[in-house]
Amino acid sequence: MKRIYILLITAVLGLMAGQAAVAQSRDFKLGQWTEIHNSIIKELSRSYVDTLPIDKMMRKGVDAVLEQLDPYTVYIPEEENEDLQMMLSKTYGGIGAIIHKKKDENVIINEPYFGSPAHKNGLQCGDEIIAIDGLPTKGLETKESSDRMKGKPGTTVVFTVKKVRTGDTLDIPIVRERIHFPDIEYAGMLDDTTGYIFQSGFTEGVAQQLKDKFLDLKSKGMKRLVLDLRGNGGGLMSEAVNIISLFVPKGSLAVSSKGKTPGSTHEYFTQTEPIDTQTPIIVMIDGGSASASEIVSGGLQDLKRARIMGKTSFGKGLVQSIRPLPYNGQMKITTAKYYTPSGRCVQGVGVKPDVEIDVPQYSRLVYSLVLGGVIDQFVIQFARSHDSIAHVEEYHFSDADFEDFIDYAKTQDFDYRSSAKATFDKMKEELEEDGLAGVMAEELAALEKALEMDKERFIRLKKDEIIPFIEEEIATRYWFQEAGVKIRLRYDNQLMEALKK
Repeated sequence: MKRIYILLITAVLGLMAGQAAVAQSRDFKLGQWTEIHNSIIKELSRSYVDTLPIDKMMRKGVDAVLEQLDPYTVYIPEEENEDLQMMLSKTYGGIGAIIHKKKDENVIINEPYFGSPAHKNGLQCGDEIIAIDGLPTKGLETKESSDRMKGKPGTTVVFTVKKVRTGDTLDIPIVRERIHFPDIEYAGMLDDTTGYIFQSGFTEGVAQQLKDKFLDLKSKGMKRLVLDLRGNGGGLMSEAVNIISLFVPKGSLAVSSKGKTPGSTHEYFTQTEPIDTQTPIIVMIDGGSASASEIVSGGLQDLKRARIMGKTSFGKGLVQSIRPLPYNGQMKITTAKYYTPSGRCVQGVGVKPDVEIDVPQYSRLVYSLVLGGVIDQFVIQFARSHDSIAHVEEYHFSDADFEDFIDYAKTQDFDYRSSAKATFDKMKEELEEDGLAGVMAEELAALEKALEMDKERFIRLKKDEIIPFIEEEIATRYWFQEAGVKIRLRYDNQLMEALKK
């Protein structure tokens, strides 16, 4: 027995010595590279022929180092703290409006948010901002224009505005406020018994908001809930745990996290009594559902409290923490991986739905119209010439309006090739590189002719795909963001399919 005891002690001491050696080696390497790095910078500063752009060099160097780890570990200098605030809490100081800016043109109000200072002071889609605090906007870049509109809540900014309806030019002073983009973008009844909540984020307080919306829908006769987390990139883990707490018994394991250090390993249990453990829940997810969305969907799935429908989620099972750095900088650093109640780590694999439902496939033309800003710019033009539209429930983009859209789109420079034509063009380039294009010239010419389609004909062919996007943007300009969600629901075939399951 004594011999076994001695062997155990020897093994433990050997393990501890090995761990100490590894830590020592790691610390030595860190010190070595820190010394090398500092020596390189000092020598460059002393000997390099030109003046060194120190700030630019060091920032690029830091970013390059962090890029070797993962996309989520980043350095935030003091001047970017406002961007961090926006990322973490979806808030910023400003007037609450999306702008449109072309080079050497005035700023255009594209989309004011409901209840924002922009809205309360009468700014509308199509209004032109000629100057900000007396500074003309024509010579400004988009970012500079946006930065001048932002500022500390409670401060005043004066806009010189050309009104879209009357053409009058007015000076409009606006007091900036803390603008918060809502996490619950819409809640309502889809039919007599089905409630629907669209949640786009996980900032502080969203669990309480969801609780309030849930109880309101119950009072309206809800017998089942659809919680839509599609496109929700996540946020605070604590809010995800609080949302799970609403629907499962108190004391249930919601999620666990495991990191490198002992202090980074935790289990998170629900701390409050649920508001409902019986109402059937459908959670909708897709490839844009990540992080906290996966904690909620994976947790409710493991605890048999919800059916998950849609497509496999993004697969971001990493926990980030904010660490302070010198000179008021900060670092968002990955400190752990999280695990669902059954022990699944979703990093890289995502949450797989119980019922997989295909998402609609859109043509390359539609992506080009949306991402190229053609639809967005048409809607601004539409708002300039239409004082009002029907209420969102009755509004539809008419055939005559679509003809106006075609006329506008034909004047715009955008890539309207079909996927087949884009693939053909790529193939032709590769054949030319291989010296084979000449040999196949006749066949290539015949295929290219067959694939060619003029802009107007292609737009007409994809009318049914294009109209929902135009309707959503127009409804948002006149009836604000909630109206846009209502239009999306009108055409949401994936959701309609989920309701049948």
